Amino acid sequence: MDGITVQVLGDHGPFSRAGKSVGYRLCIGQSIFLLDCGAPLFQQIGGHGLQEIKGLILTHCHDDHKRWFTDLALFFRYAPDMRRKLRLFTTEAVQRKLKAASMPVLGTGLSDDATTVTDVAFEDFIDYRMIGPKARYRIVKREEGGGKYALAVVDRQGNVLPPYAVKIVIHPATGKPRMLFKDPDYGEWVEPASFYPFSSARFYEEDKNIYEGDGYKLEAVTAPEWHGVACTGVKIRRGQETLIFSSDTVHDKRLWQRLCAEKRPQRLRMSETEFEAAPVIHGDINDYIERIWSKERYTEAISAFANAAVIHDITAGPSVVHTSYQNLDNTTLRKGRTLLAHCPDRFTSEWPLCNAGKTYRVEGSRFQEVVGDRCCPLNADLYHKKEGKFFVGYKSDKGNYSVCRQKGLLNLSPDHEAVADIALYRVDLYEDVGGGYFPALNEPNALYLKRGDGKVELLTFYDRGSRGKIVTDQRKCLIEPLE
Repeated sequence: MDGITVQVLGDHGPFSRAGKSVGYRLCIGQSIFLLDCGAPLFQQIGGHGLQEIKGLILTHCHDDHKRWFTDLALFFRYAPDMRRKLRLFTTEAVQRKLKAASMPVLGTGLSDDATTVTDVAFEDFIDYRMIGPKARYRIVKREEGGGKYALAVVDRQGNVLPPYAVKIVIHPATGKPRMLFKDPDYGEWVEPASFYPFSSARFYEEDKNIYEGDGYKLEAVTAPEWHGVACTGVKIRRGQETLIFSSDTVHDKRLWQRLCAEKRPQRLRMSETEFEAAPVIHGDINDYIERIWSKERYTEAISAFANAAVIHDITAGPSVVHTSYQNLDNTTLRKGRTLLAHCPDRFTSEWPLCNAGKTYRVEGSRFQEVVGDRCCPLNADLYHKKEGKFFVGYKSDKGNYSVCRQKGLLNLSPDHEAVADIALYRVDLYEDVGGGYFPALNEPNALYLKRGDGKVELLTFYDRGSRGKIVTDQRKCLIEPLE
């Protein structure tokens, strides 16, 4: 299929009972990619399906997004009908973290004749294709002579930067070194990986490493990403279509404004003279950072998702690492162009929700759902997940379900249940079965079953057996033209 299509392999967080975590199969023209690999790929795609994959695009190293990475790498290297490297697309920072996390599994193996235990390089498994620019400066371990080593910040030519321009701060609890950089324009100390967007020539090289395939481009998007760990969004462009996966992030315009506008006082544990002269400091880097984001990063974050269809991870309730559903009005996201993912197992939303097993197609800057050989608009007024089932609701004055709001979240109740809050409106609720819409069932002894011939049967169970009847898909009657 031409254009951009997305098959949802899993869109659940790490604490879901569904256990499918996060993963997507992307078809970009004739090229097929995986976007993250937290979902059970071998169960859903199988070895033969994985042979079609052009590469893996990885957003960050939390396990619900990368859980099957080492298995993929081992499969590509050792499966008899594969014997090739896994092509990996991600940023320099994410690749570095991924390599460190995976080498305890990948770094040791047996020789081809199985007679020796041998060390194996990450590059023997992975064909790495960087997206996003290289940093101009990095922390390295340098030999000082006499068998002694010390950390230093160097540029790409290996020149050591002086302590009045850059420092290394090592956290005493973790031993982790982080870079502290003095921005010459602000005259303030910042952490460059957080402070600068990829467009900044102050910290990043000019080449943005946009990967170009057969009529499409893959680009790293980091300005709006705010998740703590190294993380990247991914922009996919093909023809008139642009799709962005924002991945896990806190998307909040008020927070972003604070990050770039607020100057923080330093909490020096030494005199200013000692601080200026020190190339390495042991302590908490947040005692020394004076500003979190640059104005440049804030500006790019605000415009990053313009004119694109977006798949965005959200959560219920306040969160310091995700976008909360209650805060969607304070994001740059637009309801008609956004699919929400990563939500809890039971969740109600007025924004379209992803669901594992579904396939979506990008049309301009909007999504349509692929159902069989046709594309259907996402025009429901409500989307609801519960107990592994997926529902849609359409507003109706006589609808038999009430929609209420409590602490910013929506609740859905059938009329026979007591409703504590005042109803916002009523809906007719339909269960989504294979992309078809069927009236929601309240009877505990009834269920819908999609048969092998594609028809949907309503089964009702009795003490002595069951009875089934073919039911009609209501979706065609509910579809209205897109605005």
